[in-house]
Amino acid sequence: METAAGVAEGPAAGPAGVEAAAGQEDGSGCEGLWELPVERSERRAECERCSRPQKVCLCPFFPVHPLRVSTCLYIIQHPAEESRVLRTVPLLAACLPRDKCKVLIGRRFGEDRYPELAAVCRNSSTLILYPGAEAANLEEMALILSSPSTMIIIDGTWSQAKDIFYKNSLFRLPKQVQLKTSISSQYVIRTQPTNTCLSTLECAAIALAIMEKNDGIQETILRPLQALCSFQLQHGAQIHHSKEHLLKNGLYDKPMPKNKRKLRRMELLVNNVKI
Repeated sequence: METAAGVAEGPAAGPAGVEAAAGQEDGSGCEGLWELPVERSERRAECERCSRPQKVCLCPFFPVHPLRVSTCLYIIQHPAEESRVLRTVPLLAACLPRDKCKVLIGRRFGEDRYPELAAVCRNSSTLILYPGAEAANLEEMALILSSPSTMIIIDGTWSQAKDIFYKNSLFRLPKQVQLKTSISSQYVIRTQPTNTCLSTLECAAIALAIMEKNDGIQETILRPLQALCSFQLQHGAQIHHSKEHLLKNGLYDKPMPKNKRKLRRMELLVNNVKI
């Protein structure tokens, strides 16, 4: 009540006072500032091929010509991955012929809407790279498969990939395979659940090297990823250790989850149990 009375009786309460205050607020007391030249920021020049600033262009790290492979990859990408700046699928696609690396974006893939994908899933030579108790070792499968073949890889976080795999019946038709490797991920600018979790590009590089029986393919595809991480670290990015590493070394600084299922998953990570 005291504040209300003071405002009502103050000298600035009338129309003249209001206009004076409004004049100061709208900047009429800074007339000289409006005449100063405006500095226009120029957008950094970008490479037309890799869409990155020219100073950190990745094109020198791509193969001069797309790799010759007989295996065709279908990358099933969760929509959330499409908006990430530092994603690996564009790097993979730049290394391969267009007809050997096809990217489909979405969460649900029905037979009516994706007839080509449905036909691929029903083909006996198609594999889907997804770990699990029923998944065969890819190296063993490669020995008995006829060439050429097709491989489906799901691109997303572990929870996103799991959602796509189990909620699309088409993806249970191909033979399920997994990689048996102890290689640590080189995608060090993004946090992985465990030390041996690999990015989509790394999975594809290893899988193609196995399928094509050519170790040089893996080295070639990994080169732009190594360059990307190196550029980011040079410009202030930090190395991201896996959750497994952080938990085991007491470095995990986030609140532990209250959800019992998520808490159990973290316990499994610490105890080296595959999840």
